Amino acid sequence: MRTLITNIGELVTNTPDAVSDNASSAGLGARVPDDGTARLGIRHNAAVLLDGDRVAWVGDAASARPHAGDDDLEVVDAAGRAVIPGFVDSHTHLVFGGDRSAEFASRMAGRPYEAGGILSTVAATRAATDDELRTRLAGFVAELHAQGTTTFEIKTGYGLTVNDEQRLARLAREVTDDVTFLGAHVVPPEFDNGMGSDGDPDDYVSLVCGAMLDACAPHVRWVDAFCERGAFSPEQTRRVLEAGAARGLGVRVHGNQLGHGDGVRLAIELGAASVDHCTYLSDDDVPALAASDTVCTLLPGVEFSTKQPYPDARRLVDAGVIVALASDCNPGSSFTSSMPFCIAVATRDMGLTPAEALWSSTAGGAAALRRDDVGRIAPGARADVVMLRAPSHVHLAYRPGVPLVARTWVAGLSI
Repeated sequence: MRTLITNIGELVTNTPDAVSDNASSAGLGARVPDDGTARLGIRHNAAVLLDGDRVAWVGDAASARPHAGDDDLEVVDAAGRAVIPGFVDSHTHLVFGGDRSAEFASRMAGRPYEAGGILSTVAATRAATDDELRTRLAGFVAELHAQGTTTFEIKTGYGLTVNDEQRLARLAREVTDDVTFLGAHVVPPEFDNGMGSDGDPDDYVSLVCGAMLDACAPHVRWVDAFCERGAFSPEQTRRVLEAGAARGLGVRVHGNQLGHGDGVRLAIELGAASVDHCTYLSDDDVPALAASDTVCTLLPGVEFSTKQPYPDARRLVDAGVIVALASDCNPGSSFTSSMPFCIAVATRDMGLTPAEALWSSTAGGAAALRRDDVGRIAPGARADVVMLRAPSHVHLAYRPGVPLVARTWVAGLSI
């Protein structure tokens, strides 16, 4: 199947080097403002040709000539609307059972967020059947696609036994290639001495690094650990991440969410693709991130839902840190699957411009997943394309809460 999307008012490609005469003729040229817009590689009056699951051509609408009599070509008239790359959500927890709305209501009434609430989801997830989890997961994937997300990562972490973590990894792998093993999410009750059991948290870490990792490794691409008070110490985190890396998995880190800590330092030292949350950063953390290839993934929905302070994204971008935005869709601290919502919050409360927030939600997310086939619209890239009910990408932040996604193509297929 081939699809020609033409009469695009504003096309965001995220490939600025490929935009020259088109941008100048649109009145941009050297006058592109220093607000991140230049990185978007914007073309005006543009067209895109999708061929199978790849982008085949990008250019001016005036140069797009449908092949007469080609029954395999669908022509879509964008009628001046904006077209952007599909969102890349590089941090989600989409396979789980149960509901934590009561916890959310309590938090809105003044109770502080604590990592321990994860255990209620663990109990509900262990009790759910595969079919129940699979059906709920399918619903979340439909939500993502409807809101323009075409690539997404999913973490395990709500099973915390060998069998349960393995089945979460297996179910997640049915819908995405980017599955992350997060057995080191929290210490389950049966191993937590502080909860009155006879177990030992270090024994649980040994299980994570051994039998649990062995069971999950065939289904996952990444290993992650929650380096935080109430979760895992820096030493325990290192054990888990090094064990995963030894099995050929890429490294990711939950770090610096609830307070200052060693998560960022560990992520950089171990060459992690991404360190996520980064709500509390020291004066040393920022330049260290800027000097590394580790992406700093910010999760606006978490601060919105937990009432923690928002991280200073402006400080990070100005320092040269690669910043991604992701939803962290999960039942406890950020139950949103909407990347447009995250863009609006990051623009309003974290210091990003609309252009920077869009880049971080597409190309930034791709960098966090070490992917060069998504997060951009260019020949050879995967045909993940979103048409907006708006003339400009700015409307994603300008019109918060409004369903602006008119149509989504995932690997060339209209969803």
